[in-house]
Amino acid sequence: MNGPKGDIKLEHNPDKYNEQVSIKFVTLVSIVAALGGVLFGFDTAVVSGAIGFMEHKFQLNQVEVGWAVSCLIIGCIIGAAMSGLLSDRFGRKKVLIAAAALFIIGSLGSAIPATFSGYIIARIIGGIGIGITSTLCPLYNAEIAPAKYRGRLVALNQLAIVTGIFLTYFINLGISSYGDDAWDISTAWRWMFAVGSIPGFLFLVLLLFVPESPRWLIKQGRPAEALPILLRIHGEALAKQEVLDIKESFKQETGSIRQLFKPGLRVALIVGVGLAVLQQVTGINAVMYYAPEIFKATGAGTNASLIQTILVGFINFLFTILALWLIDKVGRKVLLLIGTSSMALCLLVIGIAFQTGHAAGPWVLIFILLYVASFAISLGPVVWVIISEIFPNRIRGKATAIAAMALWAADYVVSQSFPPLLNSAGPAITFWIFGIMSLFTFFFTWRIVPETKGKSLEEIESLWASKQT
Repeated sequence: MNGPKGDIKLEHNPDKYNEQVSIKFVTLVSIVAALGGVLFGFDTAVVSGAIGFMEHKFQLNQVEVGWAVSCLIIGCIIGAAMSGLLSDRFGRKKVLIAAAALFIIGSLGSAIPATFSGYIIARIIGGIGIGITSTLCPLYNAEIAPAKYRGRLVALNQLAIVTGIFLTYFINLGISSYGDDAWDISTAWRWMFAVGSIPGFLFLVLLLFVPESPRWLIKQGRPAEALPILLRIHGEALAKQEVLDIKESFKQETGSIRQLFKPGLRVALIVGVGLAVLQQVTGINAVMYYAPEIFKATGAGTNASLIQTILVGFINFLFTILALWLIDKVGRKVLLLIGTSSMALCLLVIGIAFQTGHAAGPWVLIFILLYVASFAISLGPVVWVIISEIFPNRIRGKATAIAAMALWAADYVVSQSFPPLLNSAGPAITFWIFGIMSLFTFFFTWRIVPETKGKSLEEIESLWASKQT
């Protein structure tokens, strides 16, 4: 390839860009996405093992305990809000590298503070990194993946998140078992946070070897740099056509957020933000964060409740793998409809079990596991996929950031309101509320969410354009 910047001359043999090259390339991207998701999962789960020891170390009251857990989410909201503007200006890759650095600083900073305030500052810094990666990892993969595999490649990020959560439970257990109670209070929790710097460093190093998003490069007027990346994915003929399609899509866009409020694209905004919020208000993080307390309410002892919590994590992991296989075969919308209807049914039964006094039997555990499985094949991975693919090229970064910010804000509200709601309204009404939200999500999906399986990002964009006329 030669010629001035922006001009494209092809001197490649089409046979050179074969399927083997494409597989290696997509695998590299998948590894990076996985590590970004592992950081997300690790940082959201590590505090569950550390908080009890920190409570004794810093003599925390209940308000401070809640702040120790939720301050990360504040950082995530800030990071998600910043991610779109920064990635549109500096590129997806550079901003992800900065996010990895923030995560490392946050992990090490959380491990060494002498004061509770120092811990809070470090966690918020790490949360900013997580907010950025939670937005840009699926967005980057959506922009670089072939349409045929985009669903599973983006959904791999969700698998990595639940893997990070699942592994962190065992890491916390191993560290806390190393010493006595005094060592746990003085040192164990510090190691729990510090371990996070290891995947953080790996993520940062691997980012140095991945390319920039070809769609971002074309947006910057650098198609000559984008073409070799697309060649490695599609081969010559499809790559050339995709460059033309992407360039044409930019001609039809203003790049302004105001564009999202026009007819057609307004629906895309409603879908993206709506699904982001609904993913949280259907109760999944309330169940994941407070599973031990829920199982204690059924009469399980402390050890039994912890074992049941690990079982919840395993089911979440197993059915997320199933979702990776199904998402590009069955489609996004079908999985959402099946999953949300099943979630509503499970939450109804759980509420009835608490209301009728049958919570002490196996039914609550069985239906919580079914509820988690239903979420893991639907709202868990599918929401991140849809958010990353439904917005137009020129404003995808900003629009995805808005949806991710809404998701984190909803997560914060649910995680803060669940304990008082559980205490005041009781478990039956609490789970019924989540069930009603799951049922609403079913109808929201049925009436508003389009099927995007197998469509290129430019084809999805043209779908919204057709609704403007």
